[in-house]
Amino acid sequence: MFISILAAVVLLCISSVQATQTFSNTGTKAGWDYIHEEHNGHVDAVTNVIYEGSSALKMTQIYDPGYSGRYHSEVHHNGAYRRGDTGFYGFAFRLQENWQFSPAQSYNIAQFIADFSGGSCDEDYMPTAMISITGNQLVTRRKYGNVCPKSAQRTEYYNNIATVTAGVWHRIVIQASWKSDATGFYKVWYDGVKVLEKFNVETTVTDDRAFQFRVGLYANGWFDDGGLRGDQGTRSVWFDEIATGTTFADADPAQW
Repeated sequence: MFISILAAVVLLCISSVQATQTFSNTGTKAGWDYIHEEHNGHVDAVTNVIYEGSSALKMTQIYDPGYSGRYHSEVHHNGAYRRGDTGFYGFAFRLQENWQFSPAQSYNIAQFIADFSGGSCDEDYMPTAMISITGNQLVTRRKYGNVCPKSAQRTEYYNNIATVTAGVWHRIVIQASWKSDATGFYKVWYDGVKVLEKFNVETTVTDDRAFQFRVGLYANGWFDDGGLRGDQGTRSVWFDEIATGTTFADADPAQW
Protein backbone atom coordinates (compact mmCIF):
# COMPACT_ATOMS: atom_id res chain seq x y z
CA MET A 1 0.00 0.00 0.00
CA PHE A 2 2.80 2.42 0.97
CA ILE A 3 4.66 1.71 -2.29
CA SER A 4 1.49 2.33 -4.31
CA ILE A 5 0.88 5.64 -2.56
CA LEU A 6 4.51 6.65 -3.01
CA ALA A 7 4.39 5.80 -6.71
CA ALA A 8 1.22 7.85 -7.13
CA VAL A 9 2.85 10.83 -5.39
CA VAL A 10 5.94 10.59 -7.62
CA LEU A 11 3.81 10.45 -10.76
CA LEU A 12 1.82 13.44 -9.56
CA CYS A 13 5.00 15.45 -8.92
CA ILE A 14 6.39 14.55 -12.34
CA SER A 15 3.19 15.55 -14.12
CA SER A 16 3.02 18.84 -12.21
CA VAL A 17 6.37 20.01 -13.59
CA GLN A 18 5.98 18.75 -17.14
CA ALA A 19 6.36 21.46 -19.73
CA THR A 20 3.39 22.54 -21.78
CA GLN A 21 4.29 24.72 -24.75
CA THR A 22 1.02 26.42 -25.62
CA PHE A 23 2.25 28.14 -28.79
CA SER A 24 5.40 28.09 -30.91
CA ASN A 25 6.64 29.50 -34.19
CA THR A 26 10.02 28.81 -35.79
CA GLY A 27 10.31 32.04 -37.76
CA THR A 28 7.60 31.52 -40.36
CA LYS A 29 4.50 33.44 -41.47
CA ALA A 30 2.30 30.40 -40.88
CA GLY A 31 0.26 29.88 -37.72
CA TRP A 32 -0.27 33.50 -36.71
CA ASP A 33 -3.71 34.94 -36.07
CA TYR A 34 -2.79 38.11 -37.92
CA ILE A 35 0.21 39.66 -39.69
CA HIS A 36 0.20 43.43 -39.28
CA GLU A 37 2.00 45.36 -42.02
CA GLU A 38 1.17 49.01 -41.44
CA HIS A 39 1.74 51.77 -44.01
CA ASN A 40 5.06 50.97 -45.78
CA GLY A 41 6.13 48.34 -43.29
CA HIS A 42 6.42 44.65 -44.07
CA VAL A 43 6.92 41.23 -42.51
CA ASP A 44 9.05 38.73 -44.46
CA ALA A 45 10.15 35.16 -43.86
CA VAL A 46 13.86 34.98 -44.67
CA THR A 47 16.49 32.25 -44.77
CA ASN A 48 19.73 34.26 -44.75
CA VAL A 49 19.55 35.56 -41.15
CA ILE A 50 18.28 32.98 -38.65
CA TYR A 51 18.63 32.11 -34.99
CA GLU A 52 18.21 28.40 -35.69
CA GLY A 53 16.31 26.20 -38.08
CA SER A 54 15.67 27.30 -41.64
CA SER A 55 13.94 30.69 -41.42
CA ALA A 56 13.30 33.80 -39.37
CA LEU A 57 10.89 36.72 -39.57
CA LYS A 58 12.30 40.04 -40.73
CA MET A 59 10.21 43.03 -39.59
CA THR A 60 10.84 46.32 -41.38
CA GLN A 61 9.40 49.80 -40.96
CA ILE A 62 10.05 52.87 -43.11
CA TYR A 63 9.59 56.41 -41.83
CA ASP A 64 7.36 58.68 -43.91
CA PRO A 65 7.38 62.40 -42.97
CA GLY A 66 4.03 62.90 -44.72
CA TYR A 67 2.28 60.17 -42.72
CA SER A 68 0.71 60.77 -39.30
CA GLY A 69 -0.29 57.22 -38.35
CA ARG A 70 1.46 54.43 -36.47
CA TYR A 71 4.20 52.06 -37.65
CA HIS A 72 3.50 48.38 -36.88
CA SER A 73 5.22 45.40 -38.48
CA GLU A 74 4.12 42.62 -36.14
CA VAL A 75 2.69 39.14 -35.86
CA HIS A 76 -0.20 38.43 -33.47
CA HIS A 77 -0.97 35.42 -31.31
CA ASN A 78 -4.45 35.64 -29.81
CA GLY A 79 -5.44 34.46 -26.34
CA ALA A 80 -2.00 34.72 -24.79
CA TYR A 81 -3.42 35.49 -21.36
CA ARG A 82 -6.45 36.46 -19.32
CA ARG A 83 -6.51 37.95 -15.87
CA GLY A 84 -5.63 35.20 -13.38
CA ASP A 85 -3.31 33.30 -15.75
CA THR A 86 0.40 32.66 -15.24
CA GLY A 87 2.74 31.95 -18.13
CA PHE A 88 6.10 32.24 -19.88
CA TYR A 89 6.60 34.10 -23.17
CA GLY A 90 9.81 34.17 -25.18
CA PHE A 91 11.51 34.99 -28.46
CA ALA A 92 14.88 35.65 -30.07
CA PHE A 93 15.55 38.96 -31.82
CA ARG A 94 18.36 40.63 -33.76
CA LEU A 95 18.75 44.30 -34.67
CA GLN A 96 20.24 45.23 -38.02
CA GLU A 97 24.04 45.56 -37.81
CA ASN A 98 24.09 49.34 -38.33
CA TRP A 99 21.19 50.09 -35.95
CA GLN A 100 21.38 53.76 -34.93
CA PHE A 101 21.16 53.90 -31.13
CA SER A 102 21.68 57.67 -30.81
CA PRO A 103 19.76 59.91 -30.63
CA ALA A 104 17.66 57.66 -28.43
CA GLN A 105 14.11 56.83 -29.51
CA SER A 106 11.72 54.07 -28.50
CA TYR A 107 11.19 50.96 -30.67
CA ASN A 108 8.80 48.37 -29.28
CA ILE A 109 9.58 44.70 -29.98
CA ALA A 110 6.87 42.86 -27.99
CA GLN A 111 3.58 43.70 -26.34
CA PHE A 112 0.47 42.24 -24.75
CA ILE A 113 -2.60 44.04 -26.05
CA ALA A 114 -6.40 43.81 -26.22
CA ASP A 115 -9.18 45.65 -28.04
CA PHE A 116 -11.28 47.84 -25.76
CA SER A 117 -13.25 49.55 -28.51
CA GLY A 118 -16.89 50.24 -27.71
CA GLY A 119 -16.34 50.75 -24.01
CA SER A 120 -17.36 53.66 -21.83
CA CYS A 121 -14.29 55.72 -22.85
CA ASP A 122 -12.47 56.34 -26.12
CA GLU A 123 -9.93 53.53 -25.58
CA ASP A 124 -9.30 51.13 -28.45
CA TYR A 125 -6.32 48.74 -28.59
CA MET A 126 -4.47 49.09 -25.30
CA PRO A 127 -1.26 47.26 -24.28
CA THR A 128 -0.38 46.23 -20.75
CA ALA A 129 3.18 44.85 -20.62
CA MET A 130 5.61 45.92 -23.35
CA ILE A 131 9.26 45.29 -24.23
CA SER A 132 11.07 48.06 -26.07
CA ILE A 133 14.50 49.42 -26.90
CA THR A 134 15.32 53.06 -26.16
CA GLY A 135 18.79 54.02 -27.26
CA ASN A 136 20.75 50.85 -26.50
CA GLN A 137 18.75 50.05 -23.37
CA LEU A 138 16.06 47.43 -22.87
CA VAL A 139 12.89 48.82 -21.31
CA THR A 140 9.74 47.14 -20.06
CA ARG A 141 6.57 48.20 -18.32
CA ARG A 142 3.43 46.96 -16.61
CA LYS A 143 -0.01 48.56 -16.79
CA TYR A 144 -2.82 48.12 -14.29
CA GLY A 145 -5.91 49.80 -12.88
CA ASN A 146 -9.27 50.38 -14.56
CA VAL A 147 -9.40 50.80 -18.32
CA CYS A 148 -12.08 53.51 -18.14
CA PRO A 149 -11.84 56.32 -17.50
CA LYS A 150 -8.41 56.44 -19.10
CA SER A 151 -7.19 58.54 -16.17
CA ALA A 152 -7.62 55.42 -13.97
CA GLN A 153 -4.95 53.51 -15.91
CA ARG A 154 -1.59 53.24 -14.15
CA THR A 155 1.75 52.46 -15.84
CA GLU A 156 5.13 51.72 -14.29
CA TYR A 157 8.25 51.67 -16.46
CA TYR A 158 11.48 49.79 -15.79
CA ASN A 159 14.26 51.50 -17.73
CA ASN A 160 17.82 50.41 -18.48
CA ILE A 161 17.36 46.79 -17.45
CA ALA A 162 19.90 45.53 -20.03
CA THR A 163 22.20 46.84 -22.75
CA VAL A 164 21.30 45.75 -26.28
CA THR A 165 23.87 45.23 -29.04
CA ALA A 166 23.19 45.22 -32.77
CA GLY A 167 23.96 42.54 -35.34
CA VAL A 168 23.74 39.59 -32.91
CA TRP A 169 20.89 37.44 -31.62
CA HIS A 170 19.45 38.05 -28.17
CA ARG A 171 16.87 36.10 -26.15
CA ILE A 172 13.95 37.46 -24.16
CA VAL A 173 11.83 35.46 -21.72
CA ILE A 174 8.97 36.97 -19.71
CA GLN A 175 7.15 35.29 -16.85
CA ALA A 176 4.03 36.93 -15.52
CA SER A 177 1.29 36.21 -13.05
CA TRP A 178 -1.46 38.36 -14.50
CA LYS A 179 -3.28 39.93 -11.56
CA SER A 180 -5.15 43.21 -11.17
CA ASP A 181 -4.45 43.30 -7.43
CA ALA A 182 -1.11 43.32 -5.61
CA THR A 183 -0.64 39.54 -5.80
CA GLY A 184 0.96 39.31 -9.24
CA PHE A 185 4.57 39.07 -10.34
CA TYR A 186 6.54 40.08 -13.41
CA LYS A 187 9.98 38.81 -14.45
CA VAL A 188 12.22 39.34 -17.47
CA TRP A 189 15.30 37.40 -18.60
CA TYR A 190 17.74 38.74 -21.21
CA ASP A 191 20.13 36.23 -22.77
CA GLY A 192 19.39 33.83 -19.94
CA VAL A 193 20.08 36.34 -17.15
CA LYS A 194 17.22 37.57 -14.98
CA VAL A 195 17.22 41.37 -15.29
CA LEU A 196 13.91 42.19 -13.61
CA GLU A 197 11.85 40.57 -10.86
CA LYS A 198 8.87 42.26 -9.23
CA PHE A 199 6.62 40.51 -6.70
CA ASN A 200 3.33 41.56 -5.12
CA VAL A 201 2.42 43.94 -7.93
CA GLU A 202 -0.52 44.53 -10.23
CA THR A 203 0.34 43.27 -13.71
CA THR A 204 -2.86 43.78 -15.69
CA VAL A 205 -6.04 45.80 -15.79
CA THR A 206 -9.39 45.04 -14.12
CA ASP A 207 -10.84 43.24 -17.13
CA ASP A 208 -11.16 39.57 -18.07
CA ARG A 209 -10.90 39.71 -21.85
CA ALA A 210 -8.11 37.86 -23.65
CA PHE A 211 -4.88 39.65 -24.54
CA GLN A 212 -2.79 39.06 -27.65
CA PHE A 213 0.96 38.46 -27.59
CA ARG A 214 2.56 40.45 -30.40
CA VAL A 215 6.18 40.47 -31.49
CA GLY A 216 7.75 42.57 -34.20
CA LEU A 217 8.91 46.08 -34.87
CA TYR A 218 6.53 48.80 -33.72
CA ALA A 219 8.35 52.10 -34.25
CA ASN A 220 6.25 53.75 -31.57
CA GLY A 221 8.71 56.60 -31.05
CA TRP A 222 8.06 57.93 -34.54
CA PHE A 223 4.39 58.39 -33.61
CA ASP A 224 4.77 59.34 -29.93
CA ASP A 225 7.53 61.91 -30.57
CA GLY A 226 5.91 63.34 -33.67
CA GLY A 227 8.74 62.32 -35.98
CA LEU A 228 12.02 60.49 -36.54
CA ARG A 229 15.04 61.24 -34.38
CA GLY A 230 18.32 60.76 -36.19
CA ASP A 231 18.55 59.88 -39.86
CA GLN A 232 17.93 56.12 -39.99
CA GLY A 233 14.40 56.03 -41.38
CA THR A 234 14.47 52.35 -42.40
CA ARG A 235 14.69 49.88 -39.51
CA SER A 236 14.74 46.09 -39.50
CA VAL A 237 14.56 43.57 -36.66
CA TRP A 238 14.64 39.78 -37.08
CA PHE A 239 12.63 37.41 -34.85
CA ASP A 240 12.82 33.65 -34.37
CA GLU A 241 11.77 30.87 -31.96
CA ILE A 242 8.70 32.62 -30.55
CA ALA A 243 6.81 30.63 -27.94
CA THR A 244 4.56 30.61 -24.89
CA GLY A 245 4.17 27.95 -22.24
CA THR A 246 4.03 26.91 -18.61
CA THR A 247 7.78 26.61 -17.92
CA PHE A 248 10.91 28.63 -18.69
CA ALA A 249 12.13 25.95 -21.07
CA ASP A 250 8.91 26.21 -23.09
CA ALA A 251 9.63 29.84 -23.94
CA ASP A 252 13.44 30.08 -23.94
CA PRO A 253 14.65 29.96 -27.56
CA ALA A 254 17.83 28.18 -26.43
CA GLN A 255 15.89 25.20 -25.05
CA TRP A 256 13.53 24.10 -27.80
